[in-house]
Amino acid sequence: MLQLSSISKSYGDNLLFEDVSFIVNPGDRVGLVGPNGCGKTTLLRIIVGEEQPDGGSVRTSPPDLRIGYLGQGMTCAPEATVADYLGLPSEELAAAEDRVAAAAMALAASDDALREQLVAVYDQALADLERIAEGEKRAREAAAVLAGLGLQRLALETRVAVLSGGQKTRLGLARLLLDRPQLLLLDEPTNHLDFEALEWLEAWLRGYRGAALIVSHDRTFLDHTVSTILDLDPLTHRVTAYSGNYSEYVAAKLREREKQWAAYKDQQERVARVQEDIRRLSSYAASIERGTIHYHQRKIARGIARRAVVQRRRLERELEETRVEKPALTWHMKLEFDDTPESGRDVAILEGVAAGYGGVPVVSEVSEVVRAGERVALVGPNGSGKTTLLRVLAGELEPLAGRVRLGAGVRVGYYAQEQEVLDPAATPFEVIAEVSGASQTEIRTFLHRFLFTGDEVFLPVGDLSFGERARLVLARLVATGCNLLLLDEPINHLDIPSRASFERAIAGFSGTVLAAVHDRYFIQQFASRIWHVSGGRVASYLELEDLPRG
Repeated sequence: MLQLSSISKSYGDNLLFEDVSFIVNPGDRVGLVGPNGCGKTTLLRIIVGEEQPDGGSVRTSPPDLRIGYLGQGMTCAPEATVADYLGLPSEELAAAEDRVAAAAMALAASDDALREQLVAVYDQALADLERIAEGEKRAREAAAVLAGLGLQRLALETRVAVLSGGQKTRLGLARLLLDRPQLLLLDEPTNHLDFEALEWLEAWLRGYRGAALIVSHDRTFLDHTVSTILDLDPLTHRVTAYSGNYSEYVAAKLREREKQWAAYKDQQERVARVQEDIRRLSSYAASIERGTIHYHQRKIARGIARRAVVQRRRLERELEETRVEKPALTWHMKLEFDDTPESGRDVAILEGVAAGYGGVPVVSEVSEVVRAGERVALVGPNGSGKTTLLRVLAGELEPLAGRVRLGAGVRVGYYAQEQEVLDPAATPFEVIAEVSGASQTEIRTFLHRFLFTGDEVFLPVGDLSFGERARLVLARLVATGCNLLLLDEPINHLDIPSRASFERAIAGFSGTVLAAVHDRYFIQQFASRIWHVSGGRVASYLELEDLPRG
């Protein structure tokens, strides 16, 4: 179905990947993983012909294989509506049927002189009917797909340009699924999906008969959808295939790493023993040479020295042929929350809070207490009010009713979903300097922990990728020394290694955290309590499995 042979790609001196080869067969479910910037999106764009490789080839079978590609952004005409984008009919089916009936009656009553002209009219009316009937079928399918993706309330006449980023992502996914391609290429399809939409998409993929190549940082989604993992390693610039889902891939990688460490240590111990033998022989030969002038003794010394040289050459040849490389350090972000100030026992108290916009509440009657050290995950459908609640707690939005009280010594750090807290014209260096009294060297060292190296610290925020901006917002939170973190989708643009680092940092954070998240794996690792926001109300649960379904 799809075959990549020895694909390579560079941008100037930046090598993304080389000698990438793999096959996707009909029905395969393949996950493509690797850290941000390693070339996953570029590889997908090469497959669909939007970019050209520096070397290698892409083949499809059949050559006209229908490929559906969902990128991380979508473009369409400024005035295009949802119906236009989805390719839904605007004509009425009944009117088309009436035109066919009228053309048939006219044809039956016609004389021979007009027959040829009326046949053409009838054929055109019939073709229009078939097209509209197919469109009506697509409209029914579209209604089911839109409902599954949480867009059932989206009017078909709505202009695409006014939709939010999350709505655009889901709309792009809806059109892709409606087109029923033979091969799906999905680039981060889960970033803006809530639990219900995630579960719907997983079920849809299980019933999908084509093949799928999926780039995702959602570990649970990969566990539920793929049976092969392609690991694009930024250190080797190559792809390695692993059988199984994401969890099985992680286990296999750990086994590989442990095996490589054992082989490396064994080789280092053997090298040390041989080198010690060589030093001992060389020293013994030298001592004989120094201690005698007798020809026979000096000949023995030269023989011992030759043995040392032979052993050294043999060792060099062995290392050249069978050297075991030291396992490389895994790529990760060094995120730590240091010196967190203490707060009172009750960190945040919500008393009958109603919150919304323009006097219209999105959530109402919220009465909850957040205790020091708690990890609260806010979950619920898109648009249910999770961001609204976080903005009220952060003091950015006044409640419509009730009140919010923060406890003694509470210092709030707010991570906004769209990263609007960052000035597009500022640089990472300036962002940290604004909240820190550290020196230039200390700031650059600090930013290096968040993978900003060299002149990257002086790039404008507006030129950074979403993943880079996410890392910068996290760096800013760390630098402010807050003890209450309010996080709105903090890991959406983080790759898997960075998500793992973030999980470790949160585990070591002594303060309190409220986070709106959709990553089920992260929630299982992180949350001590769950707030389910739905239907304008907030309900508290201890486990993700306790949440109501449907």
